Amino acid sequence: MSHEVILNSIGLINLIYLIAAVVTVLIIFIILSKVQKKQVIHKSLDLKLLLVTIPKEELSKDQQKQPLQEFLKVVEQFYNSLSYLKSKGIFQSAFSYKPSIVFEIAVHRLGEEIYFYVAVPSKSVETVEKLILGFWPKAQIQQTIDYNIFNPLGESVGSYAYLPKHYILPIKTYEEFGADPMSAITSVFTKLKKEGEGAAMQIVLRPTSKDIKSFAHKVIRKMEEGYSFENALNKISEFTRAVESVSQAVKSKEEKEKLQPKEPQKTPTDEKIIKAITEKAARPNFDVNIRLLASAKDKERAEEILSQLESAFDQFSAMDLNQIKFKKAKRKRLEDLFFNFSFRIFDPRETITLSSTELAGIFHFPSPDLLTPYIKWLRTKETPPPPNLPTSGIRIGRNVYRGEEKPVYLQTDDRRRHFYIIGQTGTGKSALLYEMVRQDIEEGHGVCLIDPHGDLAEKVLSVVPENRIEDVIYFDPGDVEMPIGLNMLEYDPKYPVYKTFIVNELIEIFDKLYDLKQTGGPMFEQYMRNALLLVMEHPQSGNTLLEVPRVLSDEEFRHYKLSKCKNIVVKNFWEKEAERAGGESALANMVPYITSKMNIFIANDYVRPIIAQQRSTINFREVLDTSKIFIVNLSKGKLGDINSYLLGMVIVGKLLMAAFSRIDLPEEQRKDFYLYIDEFQNITTNTIATILSEARKYKLNLTVAHQFIGQLTEDIQKAVFGNVGSKLAFRVGPDDAKYLVSEFGPVFTEDDLVNIENYNAACKMLINGEPTKPFSIKTYPPQPGNSEIVGRIKTFSRQTYGRPLEVVEMEIYKRLSKAF
Repeated sequence: MSHEVILNSIGLINLIYLIAAVVTVLIIFIILSKVQKKQVIHKSLDLKLLLVTIPKEELSKDQQKQPLQEFLKVVEQFYNSLSYLKSKGIFQSAFSYKPSIVFEIAVHRLGEEIYFYVAVPSKSVETVEKLILGFWPKAQIQQTIDYNIFNPLGESVGSYAYLPKHYILPIKTYEEFGADPMSAITSVFTKLKKEGEGAAMQIVLRPTSKDIKSFAHKVIRKMEEGYSFENALNKISEFTRAVESVSQAVKSKEEKEKLQPKEPQKTPTDEKIIKAITEKAARPNFDVNIRLLASAKDKERAEEILSQLESAFDQFSAMDLNQIKFKKAKRKRLEDLFFNFSFRIFDPRETITLSSTELAGIFHFPSPDLLTPYIKWLRTKETPPPPNLPTSGIRIGRNVYRGEEKPVYLQTDDRRRHFYIIGQTGTGKSALLYEMVRQDIEEGHGVCLIDPHGDLAEKVLSVVPENRIEDVIYFDPGDVEMPIGLNMLEYDPKYPVYKTFIVNELIEIFDKLYDLKQTGGPMFEQYMRNALLLVMEHPQSGNTLLEVPRVLSDEEFRHYKLSKCKNIVVKNFWEKEAERAGGESALANMVPYITSKMNIFIANDYVRPIIAQQRSTINFREVLDTSKIFIVNLSKGKLGDINSYLLGMVIVGKLLMAAFSRIDLPEEQRKDFYLYIDEFQNITTNTIATILSEARKYKLNLTVAHQFIGQLTEDIQKAVFGNVGSKLAFRVGPDDAKYLVSEFGPVFTEDDLVNIENYNAACKMLINGEPTKPFSIKTYPPQPGNSEIVGRIKTFSRQTYGRPLEVVEMEIYKRLSKAF
């Protein structure tokens, strides 16, 4: 083989080896890139997203507004402190991935509020939360699920920031602004439509690894020698020096002199640049990615939003120094941008270097000067719980204070002193009642829920466990086919004294419904009282509301009743007064006056079959003693207001009588029974004062809720605020806030009570019988129930406690047509 052939063979072999080596390197590079990308995604998924909200404080007349510069100086100190956290490992990792902290301002695809977020590695959440709270003590920080700005049926665009000049030159800082620079940025977000448009500004940062101070010193030293900024950069550039050493031999002496002045000459611009570089180098600096994204129904609108966001950064342009510009990402780079935004990944290609002073103007949590509408302000003040917060009982919510969450329990003995809930519609009252009832049912307690709307009653049925189906009594007046009997005038013969209680309560009910001071008077009450007592004197001949008009208008029936009457006072009234009276007080004149107020119940097809049954199908004493689940659906849509209120008030009275009858049981044998009343102002009379003051010893424990204080009479107001142990206020109106501040102040002001967010409240509760300082509470979202069990419960209840309508109506007919 010739020498030339051997050389060619060796060359070919070397080439093959070289190609193989290159291919191997490429494969290894690709594999490492994929591994690194997976590692980055894995670490990004470890980030926890924190929603940060700040209270919007209204200054009183004697308070002075904090100057903007002072506020932003605090923000700068926050970023300074953030850089020092590097020593605590927040920005350190054993892997090639370098952790970052992410700040974001966003408007979601659905909604118009402007949210402020921070994303941090999970191991650093507590540290960063403490740092934020150190500078914004009243802030609320809560972990939240990720949000979405992208319109799935529209177009999305994005851009990333760059500095047109060297990073050592600063942009315009907050110290030069007269107004909050964030205002221009957030104002763009307010222009987005409530649905289908979203946008975000994302800042990913970590302390820079560059030796800023050393580099700045070199630049300044060259400029002090007389070089311009650009020439100074060239002189200290490693690449420039290498090129300069090669070309030095061919350059003439005159060309060398052009690069370096014979004596230092600094212009005012140079002085300005030196000062700016010195100040930037003296601050902590960060490597930063700034991304802007917008999404809308079409590309034109999305680009319009993005362009407005980019323009908001023009205010940071500093003459002769630096500015922030943006590059619109396209095609593959746009995909990368969306990917990096979604996973909050730092992209070295987008790196700009900014100092803490520069960042303070670009991003900070809302300042008092920020007048932009739709900012997600903290409307609910966070206050610490009492130190002796119970660890057992019924869970009514949780206290969140400075990132620490504690469940709030109301103990059994404290519940015996009752629980009062107030709040505007939709603030969370029904959700809280639902959760409390659910827990009581699961614990095996006796419960009664009176719901004037019907929705809550239906939901509660779905949380009844299988083993308690037979404990349920579902009272629904709308079930006309199988009405449950509820005789208002029925009483236990063992306790004849309760006849007086029944009469007094019924007159209170009629007073509540008709305002007897205006439409009744002493004569109405006298006739009504004696008619009720006469009917009850002989239950065998009829003892329901249907017999009251009859005893007034049917002389034969009245005389039969009088023949059985043993109450001489009642007997004398009818025989010596009513039947002999003349003029306006004559019996004939009083009959239509009284019966007109009763016909609305008697003639109602829903109510009559219930109140006209001679015997109640519910034993209320048994309900209390055997821990029944009594769910009362008084849907006003079916019954009408007056009928709904009547039945509700009767049930409350029956429960109170049953509780009082427990006097025959030793107190330790009386089981706790929990009565829940929503919109209680409509179905309670002034006897509520008796319940609140006396029912505790009989272990009838009330939880009452309503919307505003003006719904209560003065007597009921005094009873509630004088006797209820624990109180909870959701958001209320201004008038109620003025009243309630005496209960919840000074911790909560009128503004606090008016601005509480839904499912948040101010709470003042008893702990071991002692009142506590008010504190903030968040209620838990309702747990879903089992809708399949509802039908079975209704079927069991109506078959057990209801009676066929045909049978009931036949009994009524026979009773009313019977001659005496």
